Amino acid sequence: MQRLLTCLALLVSVSLSAQTTISGYLTDAASGEPLLNATVLDVPSGKGAIANTYGFYSLTLPASSDTAVLRYSYLGYRNQEISLRLTGDESRNVQLSASADLQEIVVTSDRGERIEQQTQMSRTEVPVAQIKRIPALLGEVDILKTLQLLPGVQSGGEGATGLYVRGGSPGQNLVLLDGVPIYNVSHLLGIFSVFNADAVRSVALTKGGFPARYGGRLSSVLEINMKEGNLNEWEGEGSIGLISSKLTLSGPLQKGKTSILVSGRRTYADFIAKPIIKSAAAEEETDIDLSLYFYDLNAKLQHKINDEHRVFLSFYNGADVFGTEIEDRFETFGAGTDWGNLVTSARWNWEIDPKLFMNTTATYSRYDINIDASQDDGRETFEARYLSGIYDFGGKVDSDYIPNPDHYVRFGAGWTNHTYRPGAVSINATTGGEVDIDTLVGSQDDYGNEFQAYIEDDFRLGALKINAGLHASAFAVDDEFYTSLQPRLGLRYLLKNDLSLKGSFSTMQQYINLLTSESLSLPTDLWVPSTGRVKPQQSWQVATGVAKTIDNKFEISVEAYYKQMKNVVSFREGASFIRGVEDAWEDNVTQGDGEAYGLELFVQKKEGRFTGWLGYTLSWNWRQFDEINNGERFPFRYDRRHDLSVVGNYDLSDKVWVSGAFVYGTGNAVSLPTFGYQTAQRPDVPIREISSEIGFQEVGSSKNSFRMSNYHRLDVSISFRKEKKWGTRTWVVGAYNAYWHRNPYFLTAGEVTDCSSGGGCERRRRVREISILPIIPSVAYQFKF
Repeated sequence: MQRLLTCLALLVSVSLSAQTTISGYLTDAASGEPLLNATVLDVPSGKGAIANTYGFYSLTLPASSDTAVLRYSYLGYRNQEISLRLTGDESRNVQLSASADLQEIVVTSDRGERIEQQTQMSRTEVPVAQIKRIPALLGEVDILKTLQLLPGVQSGGEGATGLYVRGGSPGQNLVLLDGVPIYNVSHLLGIFSVFNADAVRSVALTKGGFPARYGGRLSSVLEINMKEGNLNEWEGEGSIGLISSKLTLSGPLQKGKTSILVSGRRTYADFIAKPIIKSAAAEEETDIDLSLYFYDLNAKLQHKINDEHRVFLSFYNGADVFGTEIEDRFETFGAGTDWGNLVTSARWNWEIDPKLFMNTTATYSRYDINIDASQDDGRETFEARYLSGIYDFGGKVDSDYIPNPDHYVRFGAGWTNHTYRPGAVSINATTGGEVDIDTLVGSQDDYGNEFQAYIEDDFRLGALKINAGLHASAFAVDDEFYTSLQPRLGLRYLLKNDLSLKGSFSTMQQYINLLTSESLSLPTDLWVPSTGRVKPQQSWQVATGVAKTIDNKFEISVEAYYKQMKNVVSFREGASFIRGVEDAWEDNVTQGDGEAYGLELFVQKKEGRFTGWLGYTLSWNWRQFDEINNGERFPFRYDRRHDLSVVGNYDLSDKVWVSGAFVYGTGNAVSLPTFGYQTAQRPDVPIREISSEIGFQEVGSSKNSFRMSNYHRLDVSISFRKEKKWGTRTWVVGAYNAYWHRNPYFLTAGEVTDCSSGGGCERRRRVREISILPIIPSVAYQFKF
C-alpha cells in the first residue's frame, strides 16, 4: 500500500533531485489542537508551506541549502523561529503559544498567506472567535446566520438559517461536518442551525472556483470541523441563555496522547410552558402533555499512536421534538413532528513520508422525519404516521503530496451508499366493529451508489499560480449508471504592487435532489435520488476578480461570476410532499434550467480595536421550467438585486466590547393573482361583490413578478468580560432588529370596502405583509474554565 501511494505521488512530481524536507504538525501549545492554515517560512530562501486541515505541513528546500531559518506563524499566536543545519529530512512538530497580550476577544491579522497570494478565490474562512462576537437572535450564536452576512450568500427569509449561494438553493450546498455530509442544518423550522459553536474549530465556505477535491453539489461547499479535544488539560465552556443552555468539556484521557470532547445543547421552552399549560388545562378537566425542544450532542475522541499515525472518532446527534397529547374525560388526541440527524465518522491520519500525507475516513449518517397523529375515544382509534429519511454509509481516502514549495498535489477517491425513503404513510384504525384499517402506502425505498475520484495540483510559474484538476464521479441507481468528468481551473497572477488578478472555471454534477418549499425550511423536505426519469443536476461557473491587502489591515476583493444550471428540480405547480396514493414522487416534480450572475465586493479589517467587514452583492437569479409559468423564464424567489451587510466589533477595553450588524436586501420575489373570472355557479352576482365567494376563480400573474418590501435590520450587543479565579465569565446583552423594522415574512390576501362621499361602496382585494419578529432583546451568561 505504501509503495503504491508513493508511486502515484511521484507521477505528479516535477523534480526528483536531492532535496531536504522538514515536516511535522503545527499545534496549539495549550490544548494540542491542530492549527490549520498555519504557515512556515524559510526566511533566507523565501520558500514557505501551509498546514493542512489536520495541522500537517511539509517544506522541501533545495540541496544547496545547508541551513534554514524557519518562522512559524498563525493568527493570534506568537511567531516562533528555529534555526536548523540541514543534514537530511527532519520531522519537526511545533507548538505555538497565544500572544501574551492577546485576549480571546481580539481578532488580529493573519500572518499566513495573504488574500492576493492565494490561488483559491470565492472562499471565505470565518474565525469561530469572530462568529461568537456577532449579535445573535435571542443570544444564540449561530454559524449559518454569520455566513449569511457574506457577499454572495442570502437567507431564505426573516430569521431563517437557509443558505442561498450565488443563485443556488439549500439542496445544492454540500455541508460537511468533520468531512461527513449532513442533510438537515436547521432547528425550529429554520430559525436556528444545528451547529454548536462551542464545539467547532473552523468554518470555511467555498462559493465557486471549486478545487477538484470537492464534488456532488452545484452551489457551495461548507466545511465545519469540530475541535479535536485538549490533549494537555481539562477545560470547559458554556452559556445560559433565554431559550437554551450548553456545556462543552474537553480533556486528556492519557496526557499528550488521547483526548475526549463532549458538547451538549438543549432548549427548555417545554420546561417553562408545561406547568403553565397544565395549570390552565386542569381547570377544564383536561390534561395536556407538551414536547417542545431541540438538542445537539457532539463528541470526539482522538488518539496519537505515534508521530506518523493518529486516529479520531466523531459523533453528532441532534433532533427537534414538537408534539402534544391532550386527554379529557372523553378522548385522547396526540400529534407531533420529530426530525433529526445522526452523523458518525472514524478517521485515520498517516504520515507516509515527509512529503506524503494520507487521511482515510469511514462515515455513516442518517436523517429522519416522523410526523404522527392519533385519536382514541375508548371505542374507536385512529393513528396516522408519515415517515421519510435518507441513510448513508461509505468511505474515502484523501492524500496530500508536497514535492516542493511550488507544488501541492492532492488526490483521492471515495464511495457512498445511499438509501432514500421518499415517504411512507401508515394508517391504523379500529371502529369497534368488523371494519378495521391497517395499511402502509408508499413504503418502497430507493437505493444508489455514488463514486468519486479526483486529482489536483496547486503550482507556481513565476508570478502565476495555477490550481488545475479533474473530478470524476459516477452514480448507480436502479438500471441507470451516470458518469461525469468535471474539469476545474483556478488562476492567480500577482502584479508588482501586490495586486492579484484571479479567475476560475468549474463544472459540477449533483445526483441527489432536495424537494422543498420555497417559503419555509420545513422538516418535510425530501431528499431523493436522480433516476431514469429525473436526470442529474449540472452546472458550470466562471468567475474573475481582483484582490489586495492594504497596510496589512484591510483585505479587499471584487469578484464577478456567471453560472448556468441544468436539470434543477422543482415541484410541479400544485404539487407538494404529500403525494397521491398511487403516485411516484417523480410524478410531482419537473426539471428545468437556472441562470445566475452578479458582482461581489468584500472589504475586511482584521486588525486593531475595530474589526469587521462590509459585503455587497449585485445579482440576478432566473429559473425556467417547461411546466411552470407557461414555460416563461421567471425570477427565482430569492432573486435579490441588492444585498448589503456591514459587521463591526469595537473593543472599548479588554473587558468590554460592542458589536453590531446591519443588513439590507431587495425584497423577495412573490406571485400574486392579478385577475379572475366568474364561474357558472354564480352568474347573477357581479364579480366585485363575490371576490371571496364560491364561484369566483382567481388566476395568478407571471410567477414571482411582484416584490415584497425591502428588508433591513440592525442587531447590536455589548459584552462584559471578567476574570475569575476559576476562569472567565462574560455577560452579553443584545437586541435583534434593534430599531423594530417590520420586515415582511409572508403575505395575506383579504378584502376592504371603500365608500365614496356619494354613498357608493366598492369591495376590493388587499394584500398585507405580515411581520413575525419585532425587536427581540436578549441576555446570555457565558463562562469558560
